[in-house]
Amino acid sequence: MPSFRPRTSPHGRSLAPRLRAAAGACVLALCAIPMTADAQIAGGKAVRILVGAPAGGTTDTLARSIAQEMSHQLGQPVVVENRPGAGGNIAADLVAKSAPDGSTLLMSFTSHTINATLYKKLPFDPVQDFTPITLVATVPSVLVANPRLPANNVPELIQLARSQPGKLNFAIGSVGSSVHLAGDMFKMMTHTYIVNIPYKGTAPAITDLLAGQCDLMFASTLNVLPHVRAGKLKVLGVTSAAPLPQFPGAAPIGATVKGFESSAWFGLFGPAGLPADVTQALYQAAHKGLEAPAVRKRLEADGAQPLGTTPESFAAFVKQDVKRWATVVKYSGATPE
Repeated sequence: MPSFRPRTSPHGRSLAPRLRAAAGACVLALCAIPMTADAQIAGGKAVRILVGAPAGGTTDTLARSIAQEMSHQLGQPVVVENRPGAGGNIAADLVAKSAPDGSTLLMSFTSHTINATLYKKLPFDPVQDFTPITLVATVPSVLVANPRLPANNVPELIQLARSQPGKLNFAIGSVGSSVHLAGDMFKMMTHTYIVNIPYKGTAPAITDLLAGQCDLMFASTLNVLPHVRAGKLKVLGVTSAAPLPQFPGAAPIGATVKGFESSAWFGLFGPAGLPADVTQALYQAAHKGLEAPAVRKRLEADGAQPLGTTPESFAAFVKQDVKRWATVVKYSGATPE
């Protein structure tokens, strides 16, 4: 990765107002639409949810968490298939080219909207070739540092970075990911120059951060919580609009950097042309799955914030998110690995 110097003014927009609006629309839709499907999807055959990430990751966990409940609601099998690769593009392409009957769905994540700008050419259009069904959940990230770094919060980090341009560095576990671009968004909005050091995965990046070979990292709460609790990493701030109970004392970065927010999102899509009644049946089934106490408890324990927004709200969210990340990707100069 090249080193980056700030070139533009900040134009970050918070997720919180969009999510609150989506939740409100969700309540209205639930009042107007029955919560049971009137007919089976695709003649009752198994519904496949393709996941563009390996088994065991956050996207996979979310898909499997709601698949069983969706199967119960729809009265037919719902299975999860992992098709990792190319930042989720392999699974997305398969769904984009599938029959619009509801039998093949996509559990996607933030890269879906990032890739619209990150890749110069895609075999599909991330907006036009899909039917948004529901925004399943968001997962905030945290800004962590090696304990030896002489900064304990975001204001101190900004002051340190400005006093030593190019001396500090970010460990990047996956180039073009939401946590990578969160770092570039931070630099863009704070007018700081912090060097990116790319790694072949999150695990080696965290290993070097623990060893003091790197200074800073934006990471999923799931990946760093054990190290924070053990005192091996310290949290400088959280990317959500509100504080996180898992990290007491860590303030939202947006409290210092106005407009900064960067939670990863996970959502369910079908191919373009999915009939409205099928879309609604799938949405209702997924929403019911997210309402199940066991599912909510499991997701919240992992740091996820279950949502289950309406198809209309999710569609608007996706379009806005493409624009939001386009600004950051162009600033960063990032290219696919």
